Order: sequence, then structure tokens, then C-alpha cells
Amino acid sequence: MSAGHSDEVLDGLRRHARKLVAELAGPVRRVRLRSGETVLEVEWHGPADADPAPRTGPGSVAEPVAETVPAPDRLAVRAPVVGTFYRAPEPGAAPFVAVGDVVRPGQVVGIVEAMKLMNEVTADQAGHVVEVLVSDGKPVEYDQPLLALEPLAGRGE
Repeated sequence: MSAGHSDEVLDGLRRHARKLVAELAGPVRRVRLRSGETVLEVEWHGPADADPAPRTGPGSVAEPVAETVPAPDRLAVRAPVVGTFYRAPEPGAAPFVAVGDVVRPGQVVGIVEAMKLMNEVTADQAGHVVEVLVSDGKPVEYDQPLLALEPLAGRGE
């Protein structure tokens, strides 16, 4: 299996995992999905039922994240997992996107680090970046809006 095909399968599994977790009524501790030889497994450590607050270190509670919500006429790029949001691929590098940039579906716009794994954040729709809603290096919740996009005029994307 080629690396490109494997990445596509893994991306599909990630989408299914996000959808599954969003549809479940209670806290989720573990998700495992398989497609052929590709397996995606995500596990949240700790007593999920007793304390759903994200952790930043042993026994410490993350500082509250002031969530900014995009205006109703804007699209939002959302966090795929709970973790730490980074705007650039590495410290000191240019951010993936900035206010004013045009993004396309599938374009990487950030990274969320979760359990020492770097999860790419991709745009699912095209648009102009009008606002960055979360600062670099800040903790984020699952499905939290990270970027606000204004839809491209005259496009049905």
C-alpha cells in the first residue's frame, strides 16, 4: 500500500472517529477503528467519568480556555481532538495560515498535540481566514472553533 493511500485511509478513520465521538451521549475513554491494515486508536487516560477537564501535566488542571465563537455567517475550523493548538509546524516557523489567507478544503491550518502525537488540523471548506480564535500553544477542547473563515464569494464549497 502506498504512503499516499495509507494517509487517505488514516484521514478517513480520523473523520469517522470524530463523528463517532461527537454522536455518543457520554464521555469516551477509548476509540479503535480499523480499515484493512490501518488502525486508528485513541485513548483518553484518567477517570473520564469523574473529571472531564483536560490535563496539562500530572495532576494539574488546564487553565480555562476562553472560547471565541465565530459569527453565524462564518465557517469554523474546529479542533479534531483535545490537546494543545499550534499555529506553526515548529517553534520559530511561519504559521500555516494567517488572517487574510485563502484556504482550500484539506489544507493544513494548524496542529493539535495530543498524547505526544501531532494531529493535523485541516480546513473542511474553502474560505478566507478572518480570525484566529485560539492563541498558539493554548489548550483546546474537542470540536472547539480554532479559526473563523468567511466563505468564498460565488462558490458553493
